[in-house]
Amino acid sequence: MRDVIAELKALRLHGMVARYEEIAAEGGSRLQNADWLIRTLLEAESTDRHARSIRYQMGAARFPVHRDLAGFDFEASKVDQALVRKLATLDFAEAAANVVLIGGTGTGKTHLATAIGVKAITAHGLRVRFF
Repeated sequence: MRDVIAELKALRLHGMVARYEEIAAEGGSRLQNADWLIRTLLEAESTDRHARSIRYQMGAARFPVHRDLAGFDFEASKVDQALVRKLATLDFAEAAANVVLIGGTGTGKTHLATAIGVKAITAHGLRVRFF
């Protein structure tokens, strides 16, 4: 079950928190009648904020093109697939370490860097900047 008050606070809707608590203290059918609507609106607002955040972060990252790991052909490149999959977990970011991709033209450096950056934004909520 969703905690309405916690979600309202997380969305920084403090005026709504105060009023919701007043109505909940009064009890009765007023809260029960509106509860489904409040929960639906909270879910919609949370989803919308998350989507807008990802859209903004993707633009701020300035990727040359959108790429992901599913589209990378490991068979055509001499890249260590296990190492790339480990980098995609973004453990290096938690350790505040850097990753440098070195290789010749057409080896997939840009594709991999973009794919890891996209994953950092979408799955981990990190800020990324592509150079």
